[in-house]
Amino acid sequence: MRPAYPRPGRTDWRRWIPSWRQWLGACVYGFLAVVAFVACAYAVTDIPDDLNSFAKQQDNVYYWSDGSKMARTGWVSRQEMPLEKVPVKVQNAILSAENASFYSDPGVSPSGFLRAVKAAVTGGETQGGSTITQQYVKNAYLNQDRTLSRKFTEILLAVKLDQQTSKKQILQDYLNTSWFGRGTYGIQRASQAYYGKDVSQLNASEGAFLASLLKGAALYDPAISKDNRQRAEERWSWTLDRMVQTGNLSAAERATYTKFPEPQARSVTSDAGGQAGYLVELAKAYAIKSGHIKDADFDLGGYQIYTTFDASRMDALTAAVQKAQEGFDAQRRPTTDTFAKIGAASIAPDGRLLAVYGGPDYLKQGFNESNATTIPVGTAFTPFVYAAALEDGILRTRGKPRTTVSPSSRYDGNNQVTVQTPDGPYWDRSGKVVKGRNDGARDWGQVTLRQAVADSVNTPMLQLGLDVGLDHVDALAERAGLLSSSLGPQVPAFALGENSAPSAIRMAGAYETFAAGGMHTEPYSVRAITRNGSALQVGAPKPTRAMSAGTARAVTEAMRDTVTTGSAKAANKAHPGAAGKTGTTAANTTGWFVASTEQESTAVVVYRMSLTDLVPLPLTGLGGDAPAASAPDRAVRLWSDYIKGVK
Repeated sequence: MRPAYPRPGRTDWRRWIPSWRQWLGACVYGFLAVVAFVACAYAVTDIPDDLNSFAKQQDNVYYWSDGSKMARTGWVSRQEMPLEKVPVKVQNAILSAENASFYSDPGVSPSGFLRAVKAAVTGGETQGGSTITQQYVKNAYLNQDRTLSRKFTEILLAVKLDQQTSKKQILQDYLNTSWFGRGTYGIQRASQAYYGKDVSQLNASEGAFLASLLKGAALYDPAISKDNRQRAEERWSWTLDRMVQTGNLSAAERATYTKFPEPQARSVTSDAGGQAGYLVELAKAYAIKSGHIKDADFDLGGYQIYTTFDASRMDALTAAVQKAQEGFDAQRRPTTDTFAKIGAASIAPDGRLLAVYGGPDYLKQGFNESNATTIPVGTAFTPFVYAAALEDGILRTRGKPRTTVSPSSRYDGNNQVTVQTPDGPYWDRSGKVVKGRNDGARDWGQVTLRQAVADSVNTPMLQLGLDVGLDHVDALAERAGLLSSSLGPQVPAFALGENSAPSAIRMAGAYETFAAGGMHTEPYSVRAITRNGSALQVGAPKPTRAMSAGTARAVTEAMRDTVTTGSAKAANKAHPGAAGKTGTTAANTTGWFVASTEQESTAVVVYRMSLTDLVPLPLTGLGGDAPAASAPDRAVRLWSDYIKGVK
C-alpha cells in the first residue's frame, strides 16, 4: 500500500518524478480530504441565533392625520413587510435580475464560488455571483469583508439555511434587510423613499427600478448624477426584458412600460427637529401606553404610528407663534424679553390633539412648552370655580344645607374685599386677613357671577371658591380633565389659579369639556398603530360626564361674553361666537387665553422662565410693552391669528 518513492529503476532526477498512478492517488486523497473538511465544517457550522443588529433594527414612522408621512425615528430606515404584501411582479423583477433560479437552486452558486477562488488565487478581489440566499446570509449574519474565508463561511451558511428555511421566508428576509440607498434598508422603506407609497402599490416597472438598486444604490440612484440616471434606465429596461425571458412578465405587458418610472426627489432624512420632534415625543408616549408596548420593543422599531395631528393647523399655529415672537428682542431688552416662552395646544371635540407649539426646535430645546406643568394658570382657572358653584351649590353657614347659585347670583366685585369663611374672615399663616384684588385695583360694585367670569373680576371668584368649597372645585377640575398633580394646595389663591400649573394641552382639553356639553374626553394623539403591516389594538378614549349640560352651557355663555364684551373682545373679530377666558397672575408672570370654537379648543400661554431653574419671571415690558395686560393681550392676538389661519 505504501507507494515506492523515490521510484526504483530510475536514475538521476527522473527517480523523483511521481508516476501517473501516484499523481492520480494524490488527487483522489486530496479530493477526499477536501470533501471531509467541507463535511466537517458544514456539520459544525450553525446558523447564528442573533442577526446583525442593523438587520433587525427598524425605524418607527409617524404620520399626519391625513396619512402623509410626518417623521421617522430610529438608527436605520427600515421596516419589515410580509412577503404576501409585496406584489408578485415586484418579487419577480428582483428574482429575474438577481437570481432567476432562486426557487430551484440549493442556495449557492458554484460558478460564483469558483470565480471567487480564482480571484483570490490570482490576487484579485472576491467576485460577486452570489445567490439571493448568499446575499441574505452576508447581510444578516456576516460582515462585508471581501475575503475567501468569509465567502466560504457564507456558502456553508447559505446551504444550511436553504435546507432549514423555506424559500419564501428567505426571500422575505432578504427583501427586508437589503440596502436600497437613500438611508433605507428593506423594500418597504425603499418604496416610500423613491415613490412615496407603500410597497403593495408598486407595479412591475417600479419594481424593476428598485431591483437595479441592489446592484449598488450609489451607481443607480438617478438623483445623484446623469451617469446614474443612464445606468438606471439601462438596468431598468434590461430587468423588464429579463422578466420576459424568465417567463415572469408577458411580452404584451412589457411593451406597455416604455417610460422610465421617475423616482421622486430625495427628501431630508433628519425630520425629528423643529416642531415635529415635539409631536413625536407626545405620540410616542401615548403609543407606548395605549398600545401596551414595552420600551425595549418600541426601540427595536417597525411601528407605524398614525397620529391625530393636523398638518395645516400645525403650520397655522407655528406661523401665529412666530408672528407673536417678532417683537421679542432679548439683545435689546434683556431684562424683559430674555427667556420669553410661548406654549399652545389645540384639541378637537372628540379629544384628538390637533396641533401644539412646543418650542423653537426640539433638537435645540427638548422642553415641551405645550405640555409643561410649571406655569401658573392664573384666572383662566376661574371657569372651573364657576362651574363647581353651579353644579354643587355653596355653603356659607355651618350646619346649614348648601344653597344653589345661578349665573345671575350677585357678589361684591369691589377691590380689597375681605374673604369670608362660615367662621369669619380668612386669616393666612402670617396672621393677615386675606383680601381680594382686582386688576388695576378697580371697584366693580355688585356683579353677577356671569359678569365676574366675563370681565375677569377677581374678588367675586375668590369668595365663590371658598363658598363652594375648594375641594369641590378641585374635584370638578379633575373631572373636566386637569391632572391632580398640577393642582395646587387648597388655599384661597387656589380659586384664582395662582398655585396650579396645568399644561396648555390639559387646559385646551378641559375647556373642550365645557364646549362638549359637560362630556370630557381625554386628549389623545394616536389614532392607529401597525407593526410590519399588522394592526395593534388602540382604543380611542371614551367621553365621560364631568358636569351637567346646563352647567356647561352656563359657563360657555359667560365665556362667550368674555369674547364679545369682556376681557377678550379682540378675539371676536377672528371668530364670532367663540367662548374663551383670559388668565393672569398676581405676579404678572403668565398671560393665558383659552377659547373654544365649533371645531376645536385652543390654549395659548405667554410667559417668561429660565429653563435652568424653572422660576417664572415678570412679563412687564415684554416686547417693549409697558402695560401689565400686554401678555394676555398677546395670547389673544396669537389665538386670533391662529384661528384665522385655519379657516
